[in-house]
Order: sequence, then structure tokens, then C-alpha cells
Amino acid sequence: MTTAAGTTTPQSPPGPAAAPARRSPGPRAWATRAPLLPALVFLIAVTQLPFVATLVISLFDWNSLSPDKRAFNGLDNYVSVFTDAALRDSVLTTILLTVGVVVATVVLGLALALLLDRTFFGRGMVRTLLITPFLIVPVSAALLWKHALYNPEYGLLNGALSWVGALFGDTSPSQPDWIADMPLLAVIAALVWQWTPFMMLILLAGLQSRPAEVVEAARLDGASPWQTFRYLTLPHLRRYLELGVLLGAVYIVQNFDAVFTITAGGLGTANLPYTIYQTFYQAHEYGLASAAGVVVVIGTIIIATFALRTVSSLFSEEANRA
Repeated sequence: MTTAAGTTTPQSPPGPAAAPARRSPGPRAWATRAPLLPALVFLIAVTQLPFVATLVISLFDWNSLSPDKRAFNGLDNYVSVFTDAALRDSVLTTILLTVGVVVATVVLGLALALLLDRTFFGRGMVRTLLITPFLIVPVSAALLWKHALYNPEYGLLNGALSWVGALFGDTSPSQPDWIADMPLLAVIAALVWQWTPFMMLILLAGLQSRPAEVVEAARLDGASPWQTFRYLTLPHLRRYLELGVLLGAVYIVQNFDAVFTITAGGLGTANLPYTIYQTFYQAHEYGLASAAGVVVVIGTIIIATFALRTVSSLFSEEANRA
């Protein structure tokens, strides 16, 4: 800086810029947020307050048949959830059911998505028919499989076996009781039929978001269909596969309809939601059932967190690509 005498004085370095003061929301901001308040209050009343009540009940030894003996027992109900043999078996059944359904639906959904990604006559009609199982009410779908397909006397599966046996000269083919002979597989098959369209839609959206010029360049360079799928399609579908697996796991972990309708929880098919139902409504152990419900909710929240992160990363990739 130059003074009047012609000398120059050193200039002090500029200090850090002051942080802008935080302002409280103005009237216009509150005017835009006010219409959302009823929905927020309704959401809290419907979801959060019942969960808080369930959390409180889970800390009590509470059997509705003996209401006067209700007592606070801390975390004993949670200890019982992880040590009780029936609950442990239901947790294992839930894991087997979830893994079996998710793996099968991902494989079948990917195969159908690859088929529908091609252009052929009647593709719109085929797509609509393949989506139909996902639109059926879960209880109705379970009843359809229990009576129309699995019934040993008039079910479609045994009818098909009789027809095939007649073609090969076997006039009395075996008529298995599908639910009694393979109960867990019977539940898994019904859920796979219903949830494969869900996986197919997610993966089909991923396939149709591939850059067409990259695929065309690979074909011009002499890449085989398998090489194109392995090195281009599959890496591109990684996020969509993760999303499908996570969302499928969230839904199947909480599934109650198929187990209740097809097997009524018998023959080793009682998953954790059905065991909670039995504990609450049949054994009347409100505290123990609430503790098991809290465990299911926490597990679902963990899975849903990963699903939301995957969705967020998908949106970020699409925004960067645009």
C-alpha cells in the first residue's frame, strides 16, 4: 500500500471470510412447508407412536391371560428371542426362505429381462402377462397355489403328472402331496412366482439404460453375446442387482401371507413374522412378541438403509451421465 510520502507499507493478508449468519425460515418458507405438516403428523401418529409403544411393551413380562402379573423385566424378552429354540428355528427359516426366494427371483428376473430387452412381435403383451403375478393380492396368490396347483386330488401339478404318465403308458402315476412332502419349497415356489416380475422390472430398467453406442461398438469389434453380457451388461447392472436383492430381502423377510395361507406355519415353515403372530395372538405373550417385532424392524431398517444408499447412488450416476 503506497502512502503520501511515497513509501510502501506491507499489506496484511486478508483474513478468513466471515461465515454467513444463519437465518431463521421466513414467512414464505413456512408457507411452503405448512401443507406438509398434516402429512407429517399423520405419519408420526401411524408409524412412530405404535413403534414406541411396541418398544415399551417389549420391556415388560406381559401375558394378557394374567394382566395383574405384568412386570418390568428389562431386556429379558430380547434374550429370550435369541435363546428360545422356536424363535431360533423361525429365524433360520426366515433366512432360508429369504435367500431362496431372492436368489431364484434374481436369476429368473434377469433371464426374463434379457428376453424382453429384445425386439419381437407381441413384446408388449408378453410384458403385461409377465407382470400380472405381481399385481395379484398376496393372499389370493397363496390360495391359488394351495388349491389350484398343490392340491393332491384336483391340483394342476398332479393333473399334469397324470397326463404325462398317460402319454408314456403309466395309468397310475404317483400323486405327491406337494405341501406335505416339500413344505418350505412349496412356499418358496409361490413367492418366486409372485416376486419374479418385480425383479424383472428393476433389471429391465437397468438394461434399457445402457448406452446403446457402447453395446454397438462392442459388437462391431467382434465381441460375442456372452462377452458383451459379461464385460458390459453385468457390470452396468450391478447397482440394479443390488437394489433388487435389497428390496426383495426387505419384502420377503416380512412375508406373512404365504406361510399363513399355504402351511399355517406348520411342517417347519414358520418364519419370524408368523412366530410373532403365534406368540401374540395364540400364546398371548405381548412382551415377548413385541421384542421379536422390534428385532424384525431393526433388521429391516438395516437392509432398507443399504437399499436407500443404492438408490441414491443410482440417481447420482444418472445425473452425472445426463
